[in-house]
Amino acid sequence: MSTPSKAPPSYARLRAWLRVHPLALDAALALAVLICMVFGSFIDPRGPDGHTFVTRTPELLSLVLIAIGAGALVFRRRAPMTVLAVTCLVTAVELVFAVPPAPVAMSAVVALYSIASRTDRPTTWRVGLLTMAVLTAFAMGFSAAPWYSQENLGIFAWTGMAAAAGDAVRSRRAFVDAIRERAERAERTREEEARRRVAEERLRIARDLHDVVAHHIALVNVQAGVAAHVMDKRPDQAKEALAHVREASRSALNELRATVGLLRQSGDPEAPTEPAPGLAVLDALVDTFRNAGLPVEVARTDAPVGLPAAVDLAAYRIIQEALTNVQKHAGEGAKAEVSVVRVDRCVEVTVLDDGAGTGREDAPAPGEGGGHGLIGMRERATALTGSCSAGPRYGGGFRVHAILPVKAAAGESP
Repeated sequence: MSTPSKAPPSYARLRAWLRVHPLALDAALALAVLICMVFGSFIDPRGPDGHTFVTRTPELLSLVLIAIGAGALVFRRRAPMTVLAVTCLVTAVELVFAVPPAPVAMSAVVALYSIASRTDRPTTWRVGLLTMAVLTAFAMGFSAAPWYSQENLGIFAWTGMAAAAGDAVRSRRAFVDAIRERAERAERTREEEARRRVAEERLRIARDLHDVVAHHIALVNVQAGVAAHVMDKRPDQAKEALAHVREASRSALNELRATVGLLRQSGDPEAPTEPAPGLAVLDALVDTFRNAGLPVEVARTDAPVGLPAAVDLAAYRIIQEALTNVQKHAGEGAKAEVSVVRVDRCVEVTVLDDGAGTGREDAPAPGEGGGHGLIGMRERATALTGSCSAGPRYGGGFRVHAILPVKAAAGESP
């Protein structure tokens, strides 16, 4: 397949140079118009038989007016209205006093085109009609030829075409600029969308890492403390606690490996393929807390089985984080209750405890570093258009309550 041709480097450099030096381009245009008008002044289209062209000698006045009209075009960008007025004036003088007339009107045509290509359409209409009317009136009223001659009608036609061509060029330039602006806006939108998706993915991975690390490290800390406490008097119990430490650390490593596997690029070693945890392994999660010495009661129905993956994972992580906070902050002798029920089109997750830990807000005390557990639970629920509330219970303890819509997450119609 052939590739589209590109402009030669020399041509591209010339265009870039002319864009930086527009006065040079206008001077070149003025020189070209000057040559054309001088050449035309030596030709008379009205031969003896009315059809052939004959040579003639232009008057000195015509050459002077030609030079003035062409010279004015050098400033067509800086003062377009002034240039048009000057070229129309020299054209009118030429039509009145020069016999035979030279094509000085060509400078006025170029000046009118310049205005039409750089102003709005109403201005083009007003200036174009005025220029056409004035120059045509002078040609028909003062020219040596009859008023209906082709030279007089030609002035009317050329000025009209100049205004129309300039307006068409301006419209096309505006159309191209609009397309370019839309393309740039679409590119910016794509970049912003990509940045937003990256931020959301980073936040999701941060929540998963926090949940995994906080849960398993809390269990390891508790079991290690138990092992250290009973090491001398009850070695069998210490051995059991160390086994739980080993199991919790293995689970933490596996979940960390699965989470970090999401960051792998194509071509990296294959990431783990274990499914994400969910309510199907809730009993195993609760057993880890029971083994750590936290009594946990679970009340659930069969309805939450088969939930969408996002809802299933969010419910599991919320319970995991809530029980971890109970383990860390509820104090000695605390008990926890977990409830997972399906209510209409939502799944309600509730975690209660009766702990009396001091300063309970399920977060570290001031000066110990900010916690992200409660924030992460709320973010998980909000991402599914649900809600999550957490706070102290009346009479003592703490309550975490999350409502996770199922239909919206599954993409079903309400």
